[in-house]
Amino acid sequence: MQVKPTRRLFRVRAVAEMYDVSVSTIYRAIEAGHLAAFRIGAGKGAVRIPEDALAAFENSCGLPPTAAQTDTEQPGDVA
Repeated sequence: MQVKPTRRLFRVRAVAEMYDVSVSTIYRAIEAGHLAAFRIGAGKGAVRIPEDALAAFENSCGLPPTAAQTDTEQPGDVA
């Protein structure tokens, strides 16, 4: 049986710590549509940010890929 790789999900606080910004800054980026996220559960729910959304966010901001490197990418790899 093959196991499908799971998609990493990050909490808002973890993403804020990665980029050394406030949690409010991450929520503003989500609300403005600059950072993709989704809610899990009913009511307010828990906000989660997929790893691929972080990579897209870094690209749109012109940041070098650091926080959202995939498991197949290694530092120093040449594309």
